[in-house]
Amino acid sequence: LPTIMDPVYGYQVTNVEASMSSPSSLLHWTRRMIEIRKQNPAFGLGSYNELPSSNPAVLAFLREYEDDLVLCVHNFSRFAQPTELDLSRFGGRHPVELFGGVRFPAVGDLPYLLTLAGHGFYWFRLRREPA
Repeated sequence: LPTIMDPVYGYQVTNVEASMSSPSSLLHWTRRMIEIRKQNPAFGLGSYNELPSSNPAVLAFLREYEDDLVLCVHNFSRFAQPTELDLSRFGGRHPVELFGGVRFPAVGDLPYLLTLAGHGFYWFRLRREPA
């Protein structure tokens, strides 16, 4: 017998073929995550340094490999959470979100404020603006 006998989640509806045709499927999301990790060598080869967060529910860390700087911020709460991060050593750089390419405001001397959705996360490349 199939493990799940359900008209919504059964194998007749939820399967690889159906997932391949749905851009919002878990399969597409997972493939995108793998693609982003492959494009950013800091994930696999870079150093790992935790950054202090003003919120105990939020984990922030930096992966650094050669010129590749990736800032990862993860919310472990089911509720939206704010956090402040001291990114002053990266002053002038712009966090660029890796999934959509959205450019966030430049890092300055003040703590960098982020709000994350419940169980949400950001992966940023810290980009230096070309001269």
